[in-house]
Amino acid sequence: MPAVKIGALLVTTAFLSACSQDPRSYETTPVEVKTKQGTVVCQLYTRERVLWDRAIDRPSSMSVRAADDVCRAEGLRRKNAA
Repeated sequence: MPAVKIGALLVTTAFLSACSQDPRSYETTPVEVKTKQGTVVCQLYTRERVLWDRAIDRPSSMSVRAADDVCRAEGLRRKNAA
């Protein structure tokens, strides 16, 4: 097999391995964040995985997107505090 094909195969394998990571293996204990609308329960991940942070419970008056934004902001706050 030519070296170019082997190199492409290795790059593809590494890329697919990175994509297949299961976020559940990075979960921390859920945290509660108090907001004006009520408490949002956030599932945070490692400090390096802030983009995965999401709400797992929210006040009924708050949209899913707004609750997820609260959680990502909390993840960033914790990341920057470290």
